[in-house]
Order: sequence, then structure tokens, then C-alpha cells
Amino acid sequence: MTVNAAYRDTLEYLFARLPMFSRIGKAALKPDLSNTIKMCAALGDPQNKFKSVHIAGTNGKGSTSHALAAVFQKAGYKTGLYTSPHLVDFRERIRINGIPVSEQWVVEFVARHKQLIEETSPSFFEITVAMAFDAFAEAGLDIAVIETGLGGRLDSTNVITPLLSIITNISYDHKDLLGDTLAAISAEKAGIMKPGVPVIIGEQHDETERVFFERSVHQNSPLYYAESHWEMVRTGQTATQQHYKAVNKADYKMYDVYTDLTGNYQQHNIKTVLTAVQLLQASNFNITIEGAIDALAAVKSATGLMGRWDVLQQRPFIICDVAHNTAGLSGVFAQWQLVPGVKKAVVAGFVRDKDVAEALALFPIDADYYFCNAAIPRALPVAELMVMAAEAGLNGQGYPSVAEAVDAARAAMSPDDALLITGSFFIVGEALEAMKMVEITMT
Repeated sequence: MTVNAAYRDTLEYLFARLPMFSRIGKAALKPDLSNTIKMCAALGDPQNKFKSVHIAGTNGKGSTSHALAAVFQKAGYKTGLYTSPHLVDFRERIRINGIPVSEQWVVEFVARHKQLIEETSPSFFEITVAMAFDAFAEAGLDIAVIETGLGGRLDSTNVITPLLSIITNISYDHKDLLGDTLAAISAEKAGIMKPGVPVIIGEQHDETERVFFERSVHQNSPLYYAESHWEMVRTGQTATQQHYKAVNKADYKMYDVYTDLTGNYQQHNIKTVLTAVQLLQASNFNITIEGAIDALAAVKSATGLMGRWDVLQQRPFIICDVAHNTAGLSGVFAQWQLVPGVKKAVVAGFVRDKDVAEALALFPIDADYYFCNAAIPRALPVAELMVMAAEAGLNGQGYPSVAEAVDAARAAMSPDDALLITGSFFIVGEALEAMKMVEITMT
């Protein structure tokens, strides 16, 4: 059997054998960390064999994780990066110096630990976390950047004791699981705080500040707010770069920042990364603000980041963004309004457990819509989406697959038109596959 065939069979086993949140929703979640603890113990507790930074938040944690990993890589450190979900290939979740683990490694890990998987019956996310920790320990990393999946307190990644914890921001998402107030959601995210470990809050909110303060006091964790340390002013933008002036509020020193993170919302993540660099210098890492700014110029190529205000084509202009909740989509559509286009169109779809009606209220009514559903059980069927879109005053057509929606949208475009693909990770992932925009490198 070839490696590709073995890899495909291995993934089919994992997808079929293990409950997967991205496909079936909250039925896949386990109520505590016992499975993760049991698996890690069987693997020799790999999570204790490398230094780490732990990142949670409603939005921005993926971009922040990739950007911070790029900083460490640029400084010459062997860097692990664990993120989720993947867009196209499972191996996107586990990277070392920006390169995904090999297909062969995945096949061998599952074959070697199949009995453990059968005995433990972990969720898909639980096994991927264990896999990442094992890969990172085996590689002898200098540092790993670990992104939570959902929440924080009960997230499988929360068995690590990091050098630094980061909570990017808090907004409404997964209300059925994390709570229906910002305070309740922030309490779940604050669960990643560890005794004595510094924590950075990327964006401040009146409703969450007290929760973070009280948790930090109870944990004796020094609390830092990125907005108190850095100010950012955008000075220019192209399709592939944003230009900022970054001001260090401690000494008022000013820096020119050129970054390939082109979403307007990225300025919050950049403040967070720069604050993290300042704090991690105390952990004997030879990283500097100047080096971090150099790294921010090429985050995507260094780490493989995709799907965040990601320009796929210039003429006609095609862009994708994985925004999937009201806070994320409001930022995307604020920037989309600034995009020129003789005709503007949107390919969109959602998973059924989101507040879709609230999200659709943010969509501009003067665009042409191509509605669809991703090929997962959790997807909101396009027929239901079409009804909700009509109630929101949005005009468009429905398609049974993402590929068909993308093909139809592209066929209708002229060179001066613009297309946005958004609504979920799964819509963007299938669109990237349909457009053949992704090539995953093997180690």
C-alpha cells in the first residue's frame, strides 16, 4: 500500500471511529480532560517535554498563533504549531517550523497507538491534541504555540503548563456550550490561566475585565492588556500587505510594520503578538521587537496560514475569510465595503449551530449571493439557508455544493468584479480545494 493510500485509510478510520465536533457538533465533546490525561500518560506525558505558549479566544487566536510561531521561527528556534480546524488537509493542524508532519508519521502514529485509541475512545480533537504533543516531544522543540479548540477550561489542550497564556478577545460564539453572556464565555476562556503564569488579554471589554482580573488574582498570574502596551495606526494597504505605525506606550518608540496579515482586524492580533514578545524575553528567548516586525512581513509563507482575508486572485478579485460569527463577520464586511468592484458577489454557507439569522443581518443587500452547504453533517442545508436569506432581504441562488457555488460565481464574473467566500472554515476549505489553491508540503 502506498503512503497516500495508507494515509487516506488512516484518516477514514479516524473520521469514522472518533466523534468530530467540526462534523457533528457538541455531541462530539467530552465533559472533562480525563481522556486527554489518560492518552498523554500512555504516551509518556509528551506535553511536559517542551515549552509552550497557550492561546485561546473567540476570534483571532489562529492568526495570533501563526504570527507568534513566525516570530520564533524567524529567530531561529525550532517551533511547533498546533491549530484547528484544518481547511484542506488534516496535517495543517500539526506543524514544525511551518511544515506539516508527514503522511507517513500520521499513519505510523495511528498504527502504533490503535489499541490505545480503541480502549480510550477519544474524540477526534482529543486524539489530534495527543498526536501533536507526541510529535512535538519527538522533534525536540524549543517552543510550541498551542491554540485551543473551543473554550479553554475543558479544552483538551488545557493539560499543558505554558510559559505564557494569551486570550485574544471575547465575543459571542458557541453560546449553547460556553454561555450566553460575555462574562460566562470569558470564564470558560479564563480556564487556561495557570498558577503564576503571565496572561495577555488582547482586547478589553467592560463585561469581561472583572472575570479576568479575579481569575488572575486567584491564580497569582500577572495580567497584561495588549492595548495598554501598544498602539497601532494603519498608514497604507495593498492587496497583499498592510502598513502600520506601531507605538510602544512604555517608551513611545515608533516602529514601521509591514505585514502580510491583510485583514483590518489583524491590528489587534499584532498588538497581542508584540506584547507577547516583550514578556517572553524574560524566559530567555532571544527575540526582539525588531525581529518580530521582520517576521510579521511573511507570516503566511512561514507558517502556512490560510483563509484570513486571503486574496486568492487579483483580477477578477477573489478573497476568502473563515469568519463565522457576528463579531468576525462584522469586521470582514466592514472591510468588504471598501473593496472596489463593478459587481460584487458572495459565496456563503454556515454550520447549523451558529446564529445564522443574526449573521445574515450583517450581509450587504446589494450583492449577488451564491448560497451553499459544506459536505459535513453539521452544515446548515442550503434550502434552509435560502429561506433565512430571503427573510434577510438577500437575493441569490442556492447550490448543493461549495464547488458548484464557486464555479457559478466565477463564471459570472468580469475582470473588474469582486467575490468574497465566507461563513465557515468548511466553506473556505472546500472552496480552496475547488479552486486548487492549496498544496500541502510533506516533511
